[in-house]
Amino acid sequence: MSTDRLLLRRPVASPAPAARRGPLRPHRICFPQAADAWMRRASVACSSASDGEAGGMTYKDAGVDIDAGAELVRRIRKMAPGIGGFGGHYIIGDKCYVGGTDGVGTKLKLAFETGVHDTIGIDLVAMCVNDIVTSGARPLFFQDYYATSKLDVDLAEKVIKGIVDGCEQSDCVLLGGETAEMPGFYAEGEYDLSGSAVGVVKVDKLIDGKNIVEGDILIGLPSSGIHSNGFSLVRRVLEKSGLSLSDQLPINDGITSTVGEILMAPTVIYVKQVLEIISKGGIKGLAHITGGGFTENIPRVFPPGLGAKIITGSWKVPPVFKWLQQVGNIDDAEMWRTFNMGIGMVLVVSREAADRIIEDSHGSNPAYPIGEVIQGKGVCYA
Repeated sequence: MSTDRLLLRRPVASPAPAARRGPLRPHRICFPQAADAWMRRASVACSSASDGEAGGMTYKDAGVDIDAGAELVRRIRKMAPGIGGFGGHYIIGDKCYVGGTDGVGTKLKLAFETGVHDTIGIDLVAMCVNDIVTSGARPLFFQDYYATSKLDVDLAEKVIKGIVDGCEQSDCVLLGGETAEMPGFYAEGEYDLSGSAVGVVKVDKLIDGKNIVEGDILIGLPSSGIHSNGFSLVRRVLEKSGLSLSDQLPINDGITSTVGEILMAPTVIYVKQVLEIISKGGIKGLAHITGGGFTENIPRVFPPGLGAKIITGSWKVPPVFKWLQQVGNIDDAEMWRTFNMGIGMVLVVSREAADRIIEDSHGSNPAYPIGEVIQGKGVCYA
């Protein structure tokens, strides 16, 4: 989900963990240290706490309070028991229909400033379909909501074209939507955007994390950059940096691209890649890394008593995150709780499946071993 709304709906109580394994047999999984492992080792325990360094920027200072969002969810669950996970489940016969709804947060502000409107619709679709595919569901259809003070048909067409592109990438149908013209409600030239998706999976193929055990491997699928969360903090850092959206990013591994191009890179849609991996077996849980980053999202798929250990140098973190941390003086723990850090989807898999997934990954669809399941609670970083 996009962080600027922060409805972090935590899962309901899960079944007890499966029986612990005996001694593990030798395996081939290793966690290589990235050559440019720049981040300081995060001195945080296995919990979701964040202590930000004095003087450093935080998401809360930028106006987004993750803890307040969690408290709202706790209250909602009193009124609507059963919510949780990344998508809502509705079972009919032998099929489970999975629904998800989302927006793109204040990334919209950058769309207005850059004039890039033809990819924000991809972000919208991605935020919804990436959530429902974590249950193993194949997206069926998508619906959008576009609201503005005065309808600019040409502008709206660009946005909807992005939505159509996103639906094509995820093999789902744009079934319909709503266009609302609300005079005086939005600033001139601005609009709001939200959407919802529904997918389906057979009940006996539903991925719910209940079979996850200590020793399972975490596989990360790379992001295209910041995706669609954390932009309230990103915009604060951008303001502090003094750069314009047309300037080149100072830290970018020699690649020539502007700040605007990097920040507006559309969210990766993982549906086809994830469904192909699922079809080969061994997938026990999936976490879409959006609002709340690693720290809040990975534990959502675990049974009680289990946590995650992340090997922070096991993949190459995109330069934009290094730039954000340096300019904003952002604490490590805050980075891990706010951004995807270059990994947009995490798969929890058996050790046997991990070998195969890593070997099969190539070209535009890489996958990295980034950690493992441990006893405890929350996420540890090493």
